[in-house]
Amino acid sequence: MSADPTQVLAFETDCHIFDGCGFPSPGLHSFLFEPIWGDGDSNVYFNKTMLLALLGSIIIVGFFWAAFRKPQVVPGKLQMVAEAGYDFIRRGVVYETIGKKEGEKYVPLVVSLFFFVWMMNLWSIVPIAQFPVTSIISYPLVLALIVYVLWVSLTFKRHGFVGFFKNVTGYDKSLGPVLPLAMLIEFFSNILIRPFTHAVRLFANMFAGHTLLLLFTIASWYLLNGIGIAYAGVSFIMTVVMTAFELFIQALQAYVFVLLTCTYIQGALAEHH
Repeated sequence: MSADPTQVLAFETDCHIFDGCGFPSPGLHSFLFEPIWGDGDSNVYFNKTMLLALLGSIIIVGFFWAAFRKPQVVPGKLQMVAEAGYDFIRRGVVYETIGKKEGEKYVPLVVSLFFFVWMMNLWSIVPIAQFPVTSIISYPLVLALIVYVLWVSLTFKRHGFVGFFKNVTGYDKSLGPVLPLAMLIEFFSNILIRPFTHAVRLFANMFAGHTLLLLFTIASWYLLNGIGIAYAGVSFIMTVVMTAFELFIQALQAYVFVLLTCTYIQGALAEHH
């Protein structure tokens, strides 16, 4: 079943409360899309979320290319905005978490992750698009796996096999008799649960936010009949409020994602005691 938000809202246009039709509540079907190209039953197809991810990547690359293709000592407006965003992540996230010396080489990765995640989140409030790409679990999961592979490889490279084992198990002789249990919990937490929670934190927030926006948007139209008009107005106000709130959450979730990324990198580089 197709679930383009425009199609979700395109239920019977004359269907309102008191007309004898039920409320078309959003659900999992609101996150499924028919292929734009290819066959949904095969492994080769292209749908709306893929298109938005591609367009988002092009927009980000295009923005930074336009801002820095001819950098000026006295920056113009576009360069100034790009520098402010870049410097915020570099100093406020990477340097603060990893340190300037160790963190400089990871700045491009973290900046790219932040703006990519933010752009994928922002699609939720862009007219026509109206869908956060990160509300599809596969997208944040792939990003989390990239960070996970980096963390594992850095830990092995810096500490070797024995050091890696101590790092992921939280080995500490001072724990005494509870050491084996603590090591087992830390092992599963770092090896299995860490990439899952890293992805789900972003996915769940975007999934819930989009569902709420759909709920209030559809309700605004559905209640637009008779005495329901007053309630439709309240629902519309909630739609506006939720949209503003989503703007904050979208940026916050991108920030949290890269902050955790830097925390994992810092943990991989830190000496184990």
